[in-house]
Amino acid sequence: MTDILSRRDLQFQLNEWLDVERLTERDRYRDQTLDDWNDVLTLAEQIAEDQFQPHNRKADLNEPAIGEDGKVVLIPEVAQALETLGETGLMAAAMPEEVGGMSLPATVSSAIFAWLHAANVGTTAYPMLTAGAANLLIANASDEQVETWVKPMVEGRFHGTMCLSETQAGSSLSDITTKAVPQDDGTYRIFGNKMWISGGSHELGDNIVHLVLAKIPGSPPGVKGISLFIVPRFLLDEDGSIGGRNDVVLAGVNHKMGFRGTVNTVLGFGEGEYKPGGEAGAVGYLIGEPNRGLAYMFHMMNEARIGVGLGATALGYTGYLKSLRYARERPQGRNLASKNPEDPQIPISEHTDVKRMLLAQKSYVEGALGLELYCSSLVDDEMTAPDEDDRTRAGLLLEILTPIAKSWPSQWCLEANSLAIQVHGGYGYAREYDVEQHYRDNRLNPIHEGTHGIQALDLLGRKVTMQGGAAFGALFEVITATIDEAKGAGGEAGELADQLAASLGRLAETTGKLWADRDPELALANATLYLEAAGHIVLAWIWLQQYLAAAGKEGEFYDGKRQATRYFFRFELPKTGPQFDLLASLDRTTLEMEDAWF
Repeated sequence: MTDILSRRDLQFQLNEWLDVERLTERDRYRDQTLDDWNDVLTLAEQIAEDQFQPHNRKADLNEPAIGEDGKVVLIPEVAQALETLGETGLMAAAMPEEVGGMSLPATVSSAIFAWLHAANVGTTAYPMLTAGAANLLIANASDEQVETWVKPMVEGRFHGTMCLSETQAGSSLSDITTKAVPQDDGTYRIFGNKMWISGGSHELGDNIVHLVLAKIPGSPPGVKGISLFIVPRFLLDEDGSIGGRNDVVLAGVNHKMGFRGTVNTVLGFGEGEYKPGGEAGAVGYLIGEPNRGLAYMFHMMNEARIGVGLGATALGYTGYLKSLRYARERPQGRNLASKNPEDPQIPISEHTDVKRMLLAQKSYVEGALGLELYCSSLVDDEMTAPDEDDRTRAGLLLEILTPIAKSWPSQWCLEANSLAIQVHGGYGYAREYDVEQHYRDNRLNPIHEGTHGIQALDLLGRKVTMQGGAAFGALFEVITATIDEAKGAGGEAGELADQLAASLGRLAETTGKLWADRDPELALANATLYLEAAGHIVLAWIWLQQYLAAAGKEGEFYDGKRQATRYFFRFELPKTGPQFDLLASLDRTTLEMEDAWF
């Protein structure tokens, strides 16, 4: 077992539970085989171990800075790792062959990125952002724009970013002030500043393709007046070669507690550097139609939210494996039955409380990995399922699960990292041990791509009510189908099914009560608590599915799956009861709190 990720667990989840081989029957993947995908995962594991993991600590200790020449300085290993990744084509694994991708299933691509995240989340952010930007362009840009910008991104020569936030607006995108002034030649001049731009400036490739939200003068107010633009760091000559520098200025680098290998920047657009013919402003190219920018950006944002959840899962997973190895190798104390102080010490993995912490971590990280892979399988179904109803259902499920897939691992795999430190004891918070960095890295994920509060408002305020509750109904149906299957199996599976059925009933009942009065302010007052409770029910469902996939199979691996399921149902799922009690009471404690009372 590697300390990065468990290949055995990946095989179980992909093959024995999700049955990814079924995808080879679909037209898009008909020329691919399970052996091909296994080879790709072996390659990803090798690159993670050989190219990404070795500089994880070095990148943390040598965070990005602005050099004397005004350029961002990164350790050279980052570029070397990304060059290797680009040569393999894995960065574009799920992209269509028409743009140079490999057309692999999204489920397989997620497994690839799980290896990279676990090995070095800071370096992995660069290809993850680039892939997300490229996918947005493939879905929404013109053929010419795809040809011009996406193909070099797939080749690893161009990188991509998403430029949303501004200092005065933060997550409130309706308040952005960056403006885009139309020009006679069909381009736009961009003026404004963007904050918290990961990968916003570096020398890792030939160019950086910024996807920038801005408002065209005269557009409607608020989010309905936001458009999306391609704003490259360097302009291109007519033959596609690198031309002059665009008016995109590095205004500063943010210094973070974790994810230090990923440069995070403040960018200025329209600071006066590029002025051919006397024009000011950064040259931008409109994507799609005016005023639909936020809708286009959600394509990348939703992909990034699942990517953040996957990264959080991977960080929790690698921390779990490292604490497990430490617990097995660290002798300390004796068992409680020992009466002789001269008895040999036992590994701390044999102490009950350490078992509890390891089992909690296992239930969080293996369950979260299942959730992320399941969501990726929904992407595959939405794109390639032969039946239109199946594609529609997959889309609905993906909509309602995305806020959970982002937030639940960000909260509970961070808790796994905290427990990994606890298992190490005093060594856990020493920088000489990796678990200290994993915790710092993962602490950023509850904020990345929308905080828990934002995801909670999205889940309860939008996704639960969308299309008359269609997404919520689709989720209720698939969970109920698993419950029925488990009841049919009988025995312990039936007992677990009864417990999940009761919790699912509470979820439905509470959801109805929250919206009974059609008072959004009251319904959403405790939305974050709702997100946590709903997330626990979804994870219990994921664990029940894994329990059923392990049914009748013997061996320590399957015994571990069954025990982790028991732990989650006995220690975690019952937490939702008091949460639903509080939600159903329509408690107004936080709603009625006055600012002056703090």
